[in-house]
Amino acid sequence: MKVAVLGSVEVTAGDHQVELGGVRQRAILGYLVLHANSVVPTSRLLGALWPGEPPPTARKMVQNAVSALRRALSKSALRTSPPGYQLHVDPNDVDLFEFRRLTREGRTAIAEGDQARGAHLLRTGLDLWRGRAMADLVESGARWPELAAVEDERLSAMEDRLDAELACGRHREITSELEVLTATDPPRERLCRQFMLALYRSGRQADALRVYHRTRAALGVEPGHELKDLQRRILDHNV
Repeated sequence: MKVAVLGSVEVTAGDHQVELGGVRQRAILGYLVLHANSVVPTSRLLGALWPGEPPPTARKMVQNAVSALRRALSKSALRTSPPGYQLHVDPNDVDLFEFRRLTREGRTAIAEGDQARGAHLLRTGLDLWRGRAMADLVESGARWPELAAVEDERLSAMEDRLDAELACGRHREITSELEVLTATDPPRERLCRQFMLALYRSGRQADALRVYHRTRAALGVEPGHELKDLQRRILDHNV
C-alpha cells in the first residue's frame, strides 16, 4: 500500500487506486498520516475535523469513518489504540517520509561539500510534490498547523536546493524559477537574496538592485542584515 499526501490524498494498492470515500474519511486518514505510527487521541481528531465545538454525534461519525477506512485499507494498518487510533505504515511507502529522507540526505551531502549531489537529492525529493500538501483537504477547509509545517519544510528544502544550485554555478538556470518564487506577499527574504545573487551573477546588476528595492517596499520594514549586506556588496561589485 502506497500513501501519497504531497498533493491530494491518494492510496494505491498494487496497480489500482483505493477508493477512500468522502471528505471526512480522507481527513481522518490525512491527519493520521501526519502522525503515522503514533497513537492519535480521539479528542485530537475531533479538534482537527471540527474546529470549535464538535457536534454531539462527532465521536460516532469518527467511528463510522474509521470503519469505512478499514474496509478500504488493510485492517492491520488502521488500529484502535486507546485513547484513539494508530495508522501503521512503512515510511518507505509514504511520499512525505520519502521526501524527508531525501531532504536529510541532500543536506548531509551539502554539509560534506558535495553541492551537486545535495542539489540532486533535494530536487528528487521536491519532485515528489504534486501540489500543495493534502490539497483536497485544504480546499475543503483543513487549516491544521501540521500542514503549515509541512509546507514550510518544502520551502526550506527548496531554498537549500537553490543555494546548492548557486554554489554549482547554475545561476542562469534558476533565475526564472526564482522570479516566480519571489512573487509572493510577503516575500521570503532568503529567496529574494538568492534571486538577487542569480541576477547579479548573470550580469544583471540593475535588475538585482531592483529586486532589493521591491522587497524592501513589500516588507514595509528594513530587510534583514543578509539582504542589506548583499545589496551593499552588489553596489561594490564584491560578490
